[in-house]
Amino acid sequence: MYRIPDQIFDQYNRAQVSTSMGLFAELNHAWVTIDNALYLWDYTHPNPQLIGFEEQPNSINMVKLARPRKGVFLPAVTHMLVISTTADVFLMGLACENTGGYKSVTIYQTGMSVPIRGLDINVIASSDSTGRIFFAGSSDNDVYELTYQQEERWFQGRCSKVNHTTKSFTAFAPQFNLRNKPTEFVEQMVVDDSRNLLYTLSSNSSIRVFHLRPDGSVNLTITKTAIDIYSNIGHIITSNETLNPRVKIVSISPIPAPEASRYHLMATTATGYRIYLSATGSYSWSATPNANNAPTSMQAQHVKTPPSDSPSDQVPQAAPVPGAPFHTTGPSKVSIHSLNPTSSAERFPPGYFFCFTQKDNSKQADTLFISTPDSGKLAIPRDPSTPIKPEETGIWLTLGSRAEAIGLYTPYDQGGPTSSGFGNELAVQFDKPAAEIAILTNTGVHIIRRRRLVDMFASLIRNSDGEDGLEDRVQTFIRIYGRSETIATALAVACGQGMEVSPDSRLSKINDPDVLEFARKVFIEKGGKPTINENAVTDGSVPAIDTVLPSPRHAGIALYTSRLLRSIWKTVIAQQGRTPAGGLSISPAVPTSTLLTIQRDLSALKDFFNTNRTFIEGLSGPDALSKVATKQEEVALQAEHRGLHSLVQLISHTIEGISFILVLFDDRAEDVIALLNEDARNRFLELTFEQLFATSKGHETAKELVKAIVNRNIAKGSNVETVAEALRRRCGTFCSPQDVIVFKGQELLKRATEAGPNSEVGRNLLNESLMLFQQVSESLPMDYLKPSIEQYTQNQFFAGAIQLALSVAADSDKANHALSWIMDGRPAEDPRKEAYDSRQQCYDLIYKVILAVDELSEQDSCDGPYSLIARRRAEAYDVITTSRDEVFLTSLYDWYLARGLSDRLLEIKSPFVATYLERKSTEDIFHADLLWKYYAQSDRFYDAAVVQLQLAKSPFKLTLNRRIEYLGQARANASVQSPDVGRAARQRLQHEVEELLDVSHVQDDLLQRLKDDPRLDNDRRADVLDTMNGGIMEISKMYNEYAAPGNYHDICLQIMYLANHRNASDITTTWQDLIEGVHEETLKNGTPLPYEAVIEKVRSLALRLRMSDVAFPVKTLLPMLERYRLEHQKNDGPPTWVVDLFLELQVEPEVLYTVLESLFYNDEVPFHGANRKFIGNDLAYLISRWFNETSRLGGAAFGSDVIAARVSEMLLLLQQSRLDKDVVQACRDMRVKLEQSFR
Repeated sequence: MYRIPDQIFDQYNRAQVSTSMGLFAELNHAWVTIDNALYLWDYTHPNPQLIGFEEQPNSINMVKLARPRKGVFLPAVTHMLVISTTADVFLMGLACENTGGYKSVTIYQTGMSVPIRGLDINVIASSDSTGRIFFAGSSDNDVYELTYQQEERWFQGRCSKVNHTTKSFTAFAPQFNLRNKPTEFVEQMVVDDSRNLLYTLSSNSSIRVFHLRPDGSVNLTITKTAIDIYSNIGHIITSNETLNPRVKIVSISPIPAPEASRYHLMATTATGYRIYLSATGSYSWSATPNANNAPTSMQAQHVKTPPSDSPSDQVPQAAPVPGAPFHTTGPSKVSIHSLNPTSSAERFPPGYFFCFTQKDNSKQADTLFISTPDSGKLAIPRDPSTPIKPEETGIWLTLGSRAEAIGLYTPYDQGGPTSSGFGNELAVQFDKPAAEIAILTNTGVHIIRRRRLVDMFASLIRNSDGEDGLEDRVQTFIRIYGRSETIATALAVACGQGMEVSPDSRLSKINDPDVLEFARKVFIEKGGKPTINENAVTDGSVPAIDTVLPSPRHAGIALYTSRLLRSIWKTVIAQQGRTPAGGLSISPAVPTSTLLTIQRDLSALKDFFNTNRTFIEGLSGPDALSKVATKQEEVALQAEHRGLHSLVQLISHTIEGISFILVLFDDRAEDVIALLNEDARNRFLELTFEQLFATSKGHETAKELVKAIVNRNIAKGSNVETVAEALRRRCGTFCSPQDVIVFKGQELLKRATEAGPNSEVGRNLLNESLMLFQQVSESLPMDYLKPSIEQYTQNQFFAGAIQLALSVAADSDKANHALSWIMDGRPAEDPRKEAYDSRQQCYDLIYKVILAVDELSEQDSCDGPYSLIARRRAEAYDVITTSRDEVFLTSLYDWYLARGLSDRLLEIKSPFVATYLERKSTEDIFHADLLWKYYAQSDRFYDAAVVQLQLAKSPFKLTLNRRIEYLGQARANASVQSPDVGRAARQRLQHEVEELLDVSHVQDDLLQRLKDDPRLDNDRRADVLDTMNGGIMEISKMYNEYAAPGNYHDICLQIMYLANHRNASDITTTWQDLIEGVHEETLKNGTPLPYEAVIEKVRSLALRLRMSDVAFPVKTLLPMLERYRLEHQKNDGPPTWVVDLFLELQVEPEVLYTVLESLFYNDEVPFHGANRKFIGNDLAYLISRWFNETSRLGGAAFGSDVIAARVSEMLLLLQQSRLDKDVVQACRDMRVKLEQSFR
């Protein structure tokens, strides 16, 4: 209790007319009026200064603290004093400042007053939101408003009063009290700013509701008499001795809209009953009345009874448990006198009820009853069908003196708007100060502090009666508040959150080792166990570990952690503003003192876990698995470990995150933010603490800020290693050891630039920075890599730039997913593509380096390989050439070809070129051409031939001539010896090429024939020609679909030859059709002579058919042509043209002789009778040619004596036949020569 200063009593003793006292609790000041003087003092100050106002002559009736309307006074005037005297009501300005932890006030004269002669003003109310002031007196029941403004206006002074209840003309009419009844007057007046309502309570217990309109008018909308009110509650509670219309209503308290939508006003009776009323509109509840929905009726909705009269149910002042509950609504017909008589009552959010009763017959001391809602019980999940009971805890206090005033010393802080109700005191018990209410008595100021649940638990431990009694209290606590809430509370106490009031009335933390140890024991032993949902596991759709319900211990940790972070979790980290000079300013959205407090509490929690890890099930590590008995217990324990480990990680990240924010704002944050790009800057200004602590977005933004902080220190010339090491120690999550290495590398790179790239010191620094960067290449982000590569390029450190980019690319994809993606044909929707894209970003930087070094080489004026630029270029290309990164080489070769540098690709001596082109050759003709050229240039002719063969057979859109060209080149390359390729392999390849080449030539012939064939329908011509001029066709398809139907007999014969078709009948028929077709076509065309066309056709086919015995059967063709000559060309051309044709084709004379001999002897149609001489003439001519040929060679006639004898017999037979005379003579002469050769 703060005692009243002695100087107040000194002034009090001089009082002559009247005295009164009151509180300005929000300013820590109390006041007293003594006659015409007003005195104020800070009751919290040990030696307060008395501030007096004695400059007016009239006795003071009432003093009220009010908020001024905006714009009327200077900004320094934060409050007003509304003072009513016997003559007037006037306003005084009040300025308040914090000085040395205490509040000092200064009073200013305003010159604003209104006369109130005849009015005894003792009730004043004001609106904090609008600054409007209302007052009333004991002489009537009218409500007045004191209007004030900054300047005077026409017919309106700076201050005036308005009567809102009595019309202006009736105010002057005489009033007569014929029944001699007491005059009704206003006893209390309160404003509800949340609903724009003014409530008044009269001496007759009538309640009036006024609607405060935005235009300044005040409308009386509801008048509720005491009889109406008691009539309304008849259906709620039965009337009795202490609750009936004769019982006076002594107090009213508004219930703000954020706190309740159904209840608007609480009225307290003289017997301590609380009646809750609602002011509603015509059709619906009106939580926020305005000009359009003023309330039209008021109904009593609920009644709370006083505590029972039974002594056993009274709540003792030092309750052994956190509070004894009592139900305050019931249908009991029994009168309750516990709060009778009630002199006054007050309600404060979120439901604190203070009731002053006078149990002392001398009326020298008041007894105070306090009840508060038990939010812990209300928060416990219940069955939806069970109605929520209005649980409250209560306590009696004997003040020892008479209460004069009550006010909010520290109001309850909801902690911002929420969507889950109002009054959750448990949620804000760690980050908001506990509510405190000041009570002024005639001896001093009492401060009543709301005890938090954590303080109750700590007190329960401290005041317990032995171990057994404490165990029972804990079980009671669990039964009342639930196990999770109990665990959260025990954890808070164990972490030092418990507080108590010291003997000198100061708050201090509870650090008693016994209290902390027992709280630790409760947390560890009462935490419960995780449970697995067996029903969810049966179908197998969900992994068993995901069906585990964590233990209450896990829920308690999460609950406590969330309450520590609640106030900042959804808050942005920084807020943007402007300096007085118009510049940009960045300041923390949450005070750093708040962040430090949260960090301290989280650190205590982290230390608790580190100290007790081995005792906490779920954090004790793998050893705990040895204690499980079933598989289900093992799965549950694993899930518990996963959940607890995640919470511990979150706590660690949050501690480091707060450290990072503090580091950021330790210096000028504006300079750091200015180094970010616009996108990163906007992301930071929108970043919340939740995102920073728990999302990858926040982590990435923090990384960018760390980089900006270091870059700023580099620019300032600070030691980067010192700065980075400090960052790593305070917030290692955001500045890892790898980051420190990066920063060192950046510093070395900066120093190398300053030293000069061509100096020895500069080159050494560049190499040192490269080694540092390569140490962390696995985690080097692109925003560090890119500027480093650019600086290397500017310093002509091309080889180092390429090495660094290659290291980062390779380490970013150690599993080589990018290469496997390339090998699989680069599927579009494949997660491995992300790895390739990441590596490609590094390769793009290398290409820029290549362009830079090439451009520099072109500008180099020094010739020869020993110039500095030439050496730099050679170093760079040596890194590229010796690289074993196949993904890079693939990308590089793609880049070469995209820029038209195919010659450079062919010049590279690397096995990866062939691998690259082999992979690409299946995609397009361009790469396939490069592949065989690369093979040929590398003397790998066999491989070149294989590629060319594949091209000829490929599905690429190639013309037939192009395919024939590839086959010809393949035949040439296959005939050349290649290293490591055997003869047999080359021969097999040659054979395949030759066969395909023959087929392609036949197809080409067929194509040309189809082009010239007028029989081909125009509708089909384009398709047919495209088909024939495309891929090499199967010979069976070529024969069946084109050659045979088109009667292209010569092509059919070629196809039969290539297909090794041995059906003599088919071949003979085709030859016969061919000769007839050629003859008819020649006759049709007129030129040349038919026999000449036949000779040419046979001669060309003989070469194409390679004189095959099957496809070019001489034994069949010779008689066929002899018959043709006899039947169609008897008198045309040389008589021996048939024999000459075959001899020209180098058919053996013996073969021809045998066929002609057979024809001559058989004497068959058409070579019989006179036509037999045609065969005889050809025999004679053949024998003559044959003899001359063998004689010229110097061997035996006709090759052997046997054949010669046989020929001699034939010559004799020819002489005896009826041949032409010259032929007979020739035969005779030949026989003579033959006989001479025998001698």
